[in-house]
Amino acid sequence: MKAIQHRHLYSINNIDAIKQLMQRRNLSPNTISVYISFIRQYFEYCSVNQLDTLNAIEPFIYSLIQKGCAISTQNQAINALKFFLEHYLGLPKKYYTIVRPQKEKKLPVVLTLEEVQSIFNNTHNWKHKMILKLIYACGLRVSELIQLEISAVDGQAKIIRIFQAKGRKDRIVPIPEELLQELRLYYKKYRPKKYLFEGVGKDKQNPKPYSATSIRKVLMRAVRRSKINKRVVVHTLRHSYATHLYEHGIDLRSIQVLLGHNSSKTTEIYTHVANNHLKNIPSPLQFLKKEI
Repeated sequence: MKAIQHRHLYSINNIDAIKQLMQRRNLSPNTISVYISFIRQYFEYCSVNQLDTLNAIEPFIYSLIQKGCAISTQNQAINALKFFLEHYLGLPKKYYTIVRPQKEKKLPVVLTLEEVQSIFNNTHNWKHKMILKLIYACGLRVSELIQLEISAVDGQAKIIRIFQAKGRKDRIVPIPEELLQELRLYYKKYRPKKYLFEGVGKDKQNPKPYSATSIRKVLMRAVRRSKINKRVVVHTLRHSYATHLYEHGIDLRSIQVLLGHNSSKTTEIYTHVANNHLKNIPSPLQFLKKEI
């Protein structure tokens, strides 16, 4: 007679305690939301399939693959489950084996200088234009832009302080004098109270930041008007910022700091999309002609 195996059945009843631990560990609200979503899915998956919650990670990830989830989504799920096992349950890493999917190496879409200018020219609302200009001029993530408070702009030092950016890191980025002057005029006209760019709401005393969805719509309109046939998203402006800096002689280490990248390998991708330095490289055919 086989011994009855003990099954560890953690469930959604543990969600609140897991969430509280994440908050104590100072995870960002966005990370907590994503992690809790995956942990909840995992518990439901284990319940439906009557699986031990300590030993069902790989089949759960495989179920995400079968659903066609992107590699980045799979990795987010793995990180969420690692938190559950290692931090909430206190299990050692060697207790389980997870084969992480390799992320596809896709080069980012980058705009030319002319295309960036065309996008600005085709953004007719001044507030919208300032939003897109600031993202490009300072290489900001959309999440950083919408959370940018007025106090973060230091006009005297000509810098913007980005607080609690991706990875919970602060950083400083320079802002061009020309754009700084435009921002001063923008401030006089719109008089934002807390955030540099605020959405339209009924509660004037508690303003909310401009939404990321609205910024995406603004950019898409400008891209259509500019007749740019590229897959452009808001993050494309950040990619273009980094690439244009590299093409104009700014070293990778400086770009890494400006972007707030942890690893230089993340920044090195811009060497593959920059093309100015390629223009002066001759073809081997030219060598043959010289010999002839």
